[in-house]
Amino acid sequence: MTYEGVLTKMQTELGNPIQYYLVFENSFLNLNQLLDKELEITFQGYQCLNCGKKKKIFRQGFCYDCFMSSASAGDWIMKPELSTAHLAIEDRDLEYEMKVQLQPHIVYLALSSEVKVGVTRKTQVPTRWIDQGAIQAVPIVEVPNRYLAGITEVALKNHFADKTNWQKMLKNEVPPTDLLEERLKTEALLPNEVRNYFFNQEAQLYQMNYPVLNYPKKVTSLSLDKTPNFQGKLSGIKGQYLLFQDGTVFNVRTFEGYVVRISI
Repeated sequence: MTYEGVLTKMQTELGNPIQYYLVFENSFLNLNQLLDKELEITFQGYQCLNCGKKKKIFRQGFCYDCFMSSASAGDWIMKPELSTAHLAIEDRDLEYEMKVQLQPHIVYLALSSEVKVGVTRKTQVPTRWIDQGAIQAVPIVEVPNRYLAGITEVALKNHFADKTNWQKMLKNEVPPTDLLEERLKTEALLPNEVRNYFFNQEAQLYQMNYPVLNYPKKVTSLSLDKTPNFQGKLSGIKGQYLLFQDGTVFNVRTFEGYVVRISI
């Protein structure tokens, strides 16, 4: 069987284990069903996720021009503390920025490699944590806009990691940690503007279980630019990565906007 289309990040469904889907224009693949099967991935070209043109992908699935101009690729995406929509100040497109920034956001602790702090829109719970490969996560505060979430993250970054060690995450090298206890430590570290938002009720601990048959001891990243054709046996899916039996790992999100053919 063969599937063809533009790569976008895998769609997920919280379950035990999490269900993963690759969605193409005219078809979709439930990847869980492909565990322990041989897959062949062949790179065929590019298609910008924003303009749809067959231009080389620069970053986040966008060609260079779209990445530099699109409202959905502004600096505030990666650095929420730079959000200005709450002040009615435009970065690239105020209407879009107000829609995205002026909605409830969650600042959280997640356990993917070590304890990390992060920000997500409330509507992205628990998708954001699954995409990071977190095995557990707990919300710290829910705030009404992205700016407040951003300054909270900045304050907590002095005490917690803010990036996932992807190699440790994929090898499942995660130290046992009491996230609820770690969360209690954050209250004293919060900026004054968000202290009133601290969840005083019992915080919900989310658990994520991934469809992995066995975790690799060593990992090697597959780059479609360097290896346009790859064949291997799928042994697991975690975060936005496909894990293969030989230790090769493929970050689907990194190659958004790449046109591929997948043969099973």
